[in-house]
Order: sequence, then C-alpha cells, then structure tokens
Amino acid sequence: MALGGFFSRLKQGLARSTAKLSEGLGTVFVKRKLDDAALEELEDLLIGADLGTDVARRVIAAFRRSRFGREVSEHEIRESLAEEIAAILRPVAIPLVIDRALKPHVVLVVGVNGTGKTTTVGKLAQSYTEQGMRPMLAACDTFRAAAVEQLQVWGQRTGAPVMAAPANSDAAGLAFDALTRARAEGFDVLLIDTAGRLHNKAALMGELQKIIRVLRKQDPSAPHSVLLVLDATTGQNALQQVNVFKEMVDVTGLAVTKLDGSARGGIVVALAEAFAMPVHAVGVGEQAGDLRAFDAGDFARGLVGL
Repeated sequence: MALGGFFSRLKQGLARSTAKLSEGLGTVFVKRKLDDAALEELEDLLIGADLGTDVARRVIAAFRRSRFGREVSEHEIRESLAEEIAAILRPVAIPLVIDRALKPHVVLVVGVNGTGKTTTVGKLAQSYTEQGMRPMLAACDTFRAAAVEQLQVWGQRTGAPVMAAPANSDAAGLAFDALTRARAEGFDVLLIDTAGRLHNKAALMGELQKIIRVLRKQDPSAPHSVLLVLDATTGQNALQQVNVFKEMVDVTGLAVTKLDGSARGGIVVALAEAFAMPVHAVGVGEQAGDLRAFDAGDFARGLVGL
C-alpha cells in the first residue's frame, strides 16, 4: 500500500479519536482569547481524549508560554496542538530494524490475549518478506489452538515456515527448537508469538522468563527485540499493561493496534510521554499493509483532524 494510502487509512482510523477532540475544540475555540478559562477547558478536553494528564499539562504549559492572552482560531489551535503532540511523539517514532547479521534476529512478541499479537506477527512476517528477508514464525501460545491456526494461515500467506507443537506443549521447548532450526537454515528473523493470559500473572511471567532462558542457551544476546502489542481500544489500561510486562520482561518497543476501532488514539501520546519507549508500529486494520512504521507528524496531524 502506498504511504499516501496509509495516511488516509490512518486518518480514517483515527476518525473517532479526532471527532472526540474536534467537537470539543469547535465549542471551546470560536475566535476567543486564550485565557485561563479556555486553557482549563482545553486541558479537560485533552484528558478526555485519552492523552493523559501529563501530556495535557505539557501542552497547556506550552500554549500558556506562546499564546496566552491572544485571540486564536480553531485552526491555529489545531496546528499548534499537532506541533506539540508531534514533539512528544518524535523521540519514540523508531522503526524496528532487523539486524540481518544475527541470522536470526529474534523478536519475542508479548501482550495480553486479544490485543492482536498473532496478527501483528503475521503482518511483520509479510513486511519482512517484502523487504527480501526470510522470516520464521514460532507458535508459542500453545494453549490457544486458534492462535496456532491463525499463525499457520499467515505462514501460508507469506511463505514463512511456522514451528508449532501439540496443544499445551512447553512453549520454551518450542522456542528452543525454532531457534535451533532458524540458525541452522540461516533465517533472517525469528518471530515468536507468546501467550497472554494475565489472570494468572505469575504463571505467565514464569513462562516468558523460561522462554528467554532457553533462547539464551543458544544465543546469549536473544531475544534481540521484545515487542509489546497494545490494543488502542483499551485506552488508559494500556499504561498498566506496559508496567506489568516491563516487570516480567525487558520490553524494547511497542506496537499499537486497532486504532481504526478506537476513539482512544490519544493513548499513543500518553504512552510516549509516560514511558519514552520506542513505538515501532501502528495498526489501522486487518490487512497486512495496515501495520506500518509509526510516523509522529502524520499521527499528530491525523489525531487533531488536519
């Protein structure tokens, strides 16, 4: 999909988030002075749009410095808001770069069930294949037959082999076997899908840590990337998920999915401000081309409806 096409998909995907902000901006700023009352209304609006209190305070402080007491139009406010949001997002808009010298670069994909982990693994496989790399997939969510089947469908679609095991098998053993094969056959990237049953956090933590331990028996530097997949529709709950997974494993970057189904796109900005962790990709739909490297400027302008 052309990048222009993706930007229009992103804008479309963010439409519900944008509507939330736009309606508010339209009522707050009809050619009025940017006084204390207007700034307070704007702050409430930003918090209501899931940007979080820290981001709201930061934006308001910037507006107070640069525009306080001036008469502003709604368009000016949108432009300024997009600039402020882009400034928060730029430092975290970092693509997930595969080191082809590693053969394979191991990407451990984590997140709670239902965030779109398995689909994200499939979309990444497609993207890497298109870039001329050879990916291999490991279906280490052995408790969910549907996850294994879904990954096998992506494997067929992308021509990537999928390592799977019988239901309820040891996920770490499967990860070990997948890395053995990926190294032997010279694959560029190994994408490991994992379980995400948070209701028993101790068991999940034990499983993820065991996967990492057995990978390191073969390659002390693995996994080279730990990608946490978050569902935008969960809003502020995504912040809690980052904290939980950071405690379990050394998360190196984020992918935010389902922005097309959410009025809470602002959560990406809240995540950037709270964790300053790379946001590698955003997803706006089911198709392979709907997961793309995160662009701060496009996202900020899309979010405020520019």
